[in-house]
Amino acid sequence: MTRPVLNEVLETPYTDEFDVVVAGGGASGLMAAVSASRMGARTLLIEHANCLGGTGTYGMVAQWIGFYNRATRVVGGMAGELADRVVALNGSEGFRQYLMAEASEQPIPIVHFAFNPEIVKIAADALAASAGLAVRFHTRVVAPVVGGQRVTGVVVEDIAGRSAIRARVVVDATGDAAVAWGAGAAMAPSELTTAAHVQPCTLMFRLSNVDVARFRAIPRETKRALALQGIREGRIFWESLSFCSTPGNTDAICLMSRVSGVDATHAADLSRAEVEGRQQIASILAFLQEAVPGFEKATLAAIAGHIGVRETRRIAGRYTLTEEDILSFKRFPDSIALGAGPMDIHETGGTGISLHVPAQPFEIPMRCLQPASVAGLVVTGRAISATRHANGGARHMATAMALGEAAGVMAALEAASGQSPGADAVRGALRARGGLVSTDDATETFASH
Repeated sequence: MTRPVLNEVLETPYTDEFDVVVAGGGASGLMAAVSASRMGARTLLIEHANCLGGTGTYGMVAQWIGFYNRATRVVGGMAGELADRVVALNGSEGFRQYLMAEASEQPIPIVHFAFNPEIVKIAADALAASAGLAVRFHTRVVAPVVGGQRVTGVVVEDIAGRSAIRARVVVDATGDAAVAWGAGAAMAPSELTTAAHVQPCTLMFRLSNVDVARFRAIPRETKRALALQGIREGRIFWESLSFCSTPGNTDAICLMSRVSGVDATHAADLSRAEVEGRQQIASILAFLQEAVPGFEKATLAAIAGHIGVRETRRIAGRYTLTEEDILSFKRFPDSIALGAGPMDIHETGGTGISLHVPAQPFEIPMRCLQPASVAGLVVTGRAISATRHANGGARHMATAMALGEAAGVMAALEAASGQSPGADAVRGALRARGGLVSTDDATETFASH
């Protein structure tokens, strides 16, 4: 079917110029922008929402995982600085042991950092301000500016209209590789056949008036039986009664919905997912109130501003990280970040989850952040070059923050020299800040509280 075409002639004014422009202010984009600015690059961070932090704030996934592989610390640097800021603002009780997916068939113990998303918004603003970078909210990157296979800026739209911004280097932290896609960068070959096989989405929600201690005291076997009961009755949607609480332990920020068959690169699918997610939340809340101890008086306090998306586009980079690389603990001379896992794949169209924590940290090479076919662009976050299963282990927010800090260093060095930086320079800059870039750096162990 041939669709009609609207031919437009646009004259878009250039309104500014920066050394580095970062598209997307989530966990990875925030770190990329602060990192580049601290390297001396004039930096702009562009975010379509009203806050920084992405999935952890307006997405309301109120825990960072990936700081630790089992008991070994694998992420430091600016991510650790942000965590410290959140604790100082009484937004978290710090790192704690946590049983992930407790009601699933095979839960796993991890170390996580639970937090109040509203406090993280404040801490993220302060971190950005400390670096002196420019931040623009309510602004969407709609296209890259490309010349001769090089990205030279971005086109944005905001309440004032459409404009263009020049950049020596652009960092794509959109999560969906939106800038790379628009620039014609090669994408990773699809390992899936249809949207029905993409990992499901989750819409987070927050409950008040929860007796958290009473729920935590329930034996795990009973929690699993309750989850399976809810699934049989069609009232909950996967094997999860998982939630985090903010300091004070009177609320529950719940990871319990599951919306399958969503291609999150299409607005119609995303729109359907948001509506279905809210309908699921109503059902889940009623089940919790009626059947689960500790939730009898729970009330719905908030629903996340954006459904959580696990899987869309990934670039084809100069190197593609694989599951075999992770499980064999392959070493890379250009490693710039460490991953912790778990290898986290949510069952498509079903109610289960596959979880596996690698026995050791794994290295992520710089080449995974570099598109194979487009210059002037660094990609960070869950859109790096990785296979589906490797991405399941590398997309956690602490890992994304480490990748973002590396991306910022890479972008700043390239903006200053006009050439793609060497790995030694990037690794040296990261280590000077306390970054952990290879398994040789991962020596700190978790001390239980």
